Amino acid sequence: MARDTTDQTPVSSMEELVSYLADGCKPADDFRIGTEHEKFAFFLDDNSPVPYEGERSISALLTGMRDVLGWEPILDEGKIIGLVEPTGMGAISLEPGGQFELSGAALENIHQTCRESNAHLAQLREIAEPLGIGFLGLGGSPLWTREQTPRMPKSRYDIMTAYMPKVGSQGIDMMYRTCTIQVNLDFSSEADMRRKMQVSMRLQPLATALFALSPFTDGKPNGLLSWRSDIWRDTDNNRSGILPFVFAEDFGFADYAEWALDVPMYFVVRDGHYHDCTHVTFRQFMDGALSNAVPDGQPTMGDWTNHLSTLFPEVRLKRFLEMRGADGGPWRKICALPAFWVGLLYDDGALDAAMELTKGWRFEEVKALRDSVPRSGLDSEIAGKSLHKISREVLAIARAGLQARGRLNEEDNDEAHFLAPLEETVARGKTGAGELLDLYNGPWGASVEPVFTEYAY
Repeated sequence: MARDTTDQTPVSSMEELVSYLADGCKPADDFRIGTEHEKFAFFLDDNSPVPYEGERSISALLTGMRDVLGWEPILDEGKIIGLVEPTGMGAISLEPGGQFELSGAALENIHQTCRESNAHLAQLREIAEPLGIGFLGLGGSPLWTREQTPRMPKSRYDIMTAYMPKVGSQGIDMMYRTCTIQVNLDFSSEADMRRKMQVSMRLQPLATALFALSPFTDGKPNGLLSWRSDIWRDTDNNRSGILPFVFAEDFGFADYAEWALDVPMYFVVRDGHYHDCTHVTFRQFMDGALSNAVPDGQPTMGDWTNHLSTLFPEVRLKRFLEMRGADGGPWRKICALPAFWVGLLYDDGALDAAMELTKGWRFEEVKALRDSVPRSGLDSEIAGKSLHKISREVLAIARAGLQARGRLNEEDNDEAHFLAPLEETVARGKTGAGELLDLYNGPWGASVEPVFTEYAY
């Protein structure tokens, strides 16, 4: 999320909270694709992490990007922590350990998404190369320890850093040492949201396997294919994971809002200051728990919007759906992730086929699959079938969905070719993480250092 909102509209009822989600419904002709990707910044001369302050720093990168793009700076206690395009066509933000994130514009097709990513990376290189800074596309920080990893001056992250050890063992690593690619997609009605949420919740472990690219920690193999995904298994289980109520036949906006109400808050923002509210749920906030604890201690729509952004299920519902299961990766994967989900969810025939394929998958089975995937990848099984076999069927559905959409570029190519990196993974039967481990155990001579050259943008 680029910046926390300060919408002061008062909130007094459950119906208003549900309506906020339902207001995301839009006609299919207005569906858009919003792609986000994070990457690790490192110094080219020694592969060390880039600090926030200094002549060669994260703040210098943001200032340089501001000057090149003309975007408005986002400030936190006077420090630049991001940029936003003035008309809402994208934003740049920082994750806690300095991971540099582009939150892309809401675009009509994946051709545009790829052009956007290319332009962003080219602009970033223009600023970064004179500073001796490069960027790495992986799901987990492969070399730096927690102590070596910098901390960004964002108030919400200070609150989260203090809170995470109270609710899980791996929350600090999630914040400071992981990167993801994410795509945000629309829905036309509550029923359409339900179908898309159920299919994507069931298939999110497959996306994790296909994009697994975090097999190293502290300079050596960690025994996993997706360390990033494994981290989420014990970060804060009150607000993350596979949500059982999504599998109900009558699941709707109100069910998600009811769940969100009982998740502890992180903060409220008043006059630009972040107040730690980790001791109350949003429901308690609605009942007056903060009326005397913070200025203007009654809930607003801005508080609700910010709270929804601090929930971390495998698929997150806001006024759109966020697919959250993929590791960060190289440029081709930035385009492949939206291709995968758009192909499955934005064509009615493909969505029907995906529903039919997964309709018998119960919550317990999907949770077990999700727990298996970080270590076993495509060898994981559900309903007596390996993910490797299922992936062939799912990618065929996604390809057919993209072809049916018929969104062509200037060369009359549709969007289906963006699935190629995933189809190659399935054809080889080996994830990107498996390939990295082969390189580590072979030509790289048991060193992770070459990844900073071979997997840099």
